Amino acid sequence: MMILQTLQWRPMHGYALVQHIQQRSRDLLQVEEGSLYPALQRMLKEGLVEAEWKVSATNRRVRTYNITPRGARHLEHEVSGFEQMLEGISLVLAPAKS
Repeated sequence: MMILQTLQWRPMHGYALVQHIQQRSRDLLQVEEGSLYPALQRMLKEGLVEAEWKVSATNRRVRTYNITPRGARHLEHEVSGFEQMLEGISLVLAPAKS
């Protein structure tokens, strides 16, 4: 969800995705590059993202990822499910009413 949500903002390469998620979470979330790239590969195979090679600002060749329309629909579905789960957890954790 976090990768797709980030890519809705703008296309990014892997390192920029890691940095963005870390900064937006105020360093509470650390995305390891070793788990990011396999996740991006799965998303590519599922048609949730597309990729193209570009040259970065530091003149390096980077693979830039962009969310597809299918990825946007998938994100919407996943966020809805997550919100329902979070609501259920909140209800369980709430103090019992006497």
